[in-house]
Amino acid sequence: MSPQHRPSATSLDRRLSAAFAKVPVVASVVGAPHLKDFLTAPASVCILASIPVGKLPQVVPALGRAGKTVFVNVDSSPGLAQDRGALEFLRQLGAAGMVSTRLSLVEKGRPLGLLTMQKVFVTDRSNLNRSLDAVSRGLPDLVEVMPAPIVARMSAESLRALTPHVAAGFVQSAADVAEALELGAVAAATSDPRLWHLTRDALAEAAEK
Repeated sequence: MSPQHRPSATSLDRRLSAAFAKVPVVASVVGAPHLKDFLTAPASVCILASIPVGKLPQVVPALGRAGKTVFVNVDSSPGLAQDRGALEFLRQLGAAGMVSTRLSLVEKGRPLGLLTMQKVFVTDRSNLNRSLDAVSRGLPDLVEVMPAPIVARMSAESLRALTPHVAAGFVQSAADVAEALELGAVAAATSDPRLWHLTRDALAEAAEK
């Protein structure tokens, strides 16, 4: 399969480009325990996961008032349906975007005014081809590529087809973030609160040492 450069890959939403210009890290906020860590961190973009649907009306607006850009992982929010109604619910709460592995949900998100992030797991060549096909059909605003170490093994052509992408999974250090950026990611996603404070200035200083 010859991956094609998708139309949506030509630009990144202004909110995201401005955020990543300062802190090139997406905070993966899994459950409620680290919400306070994210509220006080310089990172301003997050993926909410494992937050029960009953708590989303409290959490999403609170993060929005704090100036955070919130994506909700539709696949891993207990009690949240996997349909258009769920996406309308998130939009009404003030979520900026949604994350899913499901092509049907990604396709429904954009017409509702949500930013879309399509998660793909690349485990082998055949899986990569399926991911490339799904992304070319879903035309998401962002692709979350997992696991991050696989990006170094992918061809330049495949990476262009998945651009703009966020590298996620096994992002455990500043060096991991720097490598992801060097390989073309617009940001790296991690659940480690220490990395939610990692600014581009700090990365540049570390590279000079």
